[in-house]
Amino acid sequence: MSSTVQTPPATSSEGVLSGGGAAPLVRRRRTSLANALLPVGVLLVLLGIWYAITYLVLDPDRRFLMPPPQDVVTEAFLDGPTMARIGEALWNTVVVSFTGLAIAIAIGIAWAVLMSQAKAAERSLFPYAVALQCIPILALVPLIGFWFGFGFLSRVIVCVLIALFPIVSNTLFGLQSVDRGMHELFDLHGAGRFTRLVKLQFPAAMPAVFAGFRISAGLSVVGAIVGDIFFKQGTPGLGIVLDNFRSRLQGAELFASILVAAGLGIAVFLLFGWLGKLAVGRWYDQARDAG
Repeated sequence: MSSTVQTPPATSSEGVLSGGGAAPLVRRRRTSLANALLPVGVLLVLLGIWYAITYLVLDPDRRFLMPPPQDVVTEAFLDGPTMARIGEALWNTVVVSFTGLAIAIAIGIAWAVLMSQAKAAERSLFPYAVALQCIPILALVPLIGFWFGFGFLSRVIVCVLIALFPIVSNTLFGLQSVDRGMHELFDLHGAGRFTRLVKLQFPAAMPAVFAGFRISAGLSVVGAIVGDIFFKQGTPGLGIVLDNFRSRLQGAELFASILVAAGLGIAVFLLFGWLGKLAVGRWYDQARDAG
């Protein structure tokens, strides 16, 4: 009876553990450090370009068009009244965007589920989803204002229209991407349509669904700001604040508002990315690595 001696995995100088398994084990220290430094490097490059445009391209009497970063910090972010105004507008934009996103999620998932259950429903309804995506939202904004007024409801409708298509398309793709062998297994056990949808299609579709949520979350912020800029009535959000700073040529305050709006979009994108990993990330990553 022969015995086999297992040798420990060899460690290279770059921190890679190579063994007899299917995939090498890579130490995450250097990777994590690189992932942290790369965005910082890009930020430094962007700041350098910003300074170059301000001091090398623009004349001194036109630097209000793109004030240097330190002016944005001192004149806007460190100014109490300005930040109080931006903070109030930020909260109003958050309320509008999340309300529109919640409605878009409900409508989009129902729309996609309906299309996934019958080819006739998909052929009948999907062209309208594409048409909704192709129509310029700015062309619909005046019509929405005429029909629903210029307040909170109209802003929410704009958010829904902008955020709806990614949810519909990603959810439909996920529901239809289930392996045919799994469908045959459910047929073998006599599973009904509802059981198949809940226990097979929706779990398999969750990665695609959350990818659509992440895209639509950022678009809902865009929709809230677009609605603010064009309706210009009701409770002021970031769009109204941006437009006011622009009309008054307050460059530092304008750039601060833009950075806050960008931060909000990044925050909601990361939020839904985290929710997606929390919901499906562990088993989805394992299945993808095994494949």
